[in-house]
Amino acid sequence: MTDFQFLARGIALGGCGIGAGCALIAGIGPGIGEGNAVAKALEAIGRQPECKGDVTSTMLLGCAIAETTGIYGFVTGLLLIFVAPGMFMNFLK
Repeated sequence: MTDFQFLARGIALGGCGIGAGCALIAGIGPGIGEGNAVAKALEAIGRQPECKGDVTSTMLLGCAIAETTGIYGFVTGLLLIFVAPGMFMNFLK
């Protein structure tokens, strides 16, 4: 192996690690957003208890949609950790 191949492998693995870390940070956003949504829903139900069903169903739908962002980030992180390094190493051979 040449020095270039060692350098290229190090850069590829480092990029995968940094990318996976950034992708897994995406889980913070949905947690904060869902917490705010639940807080506002509870506030709305406290002000008008008769609209509990409508507020709850809308909140659950919004939380489910917001959670997909965290799931996408988690899947991307897993792919960068386990799949991408092997693909890059095969490409560099």
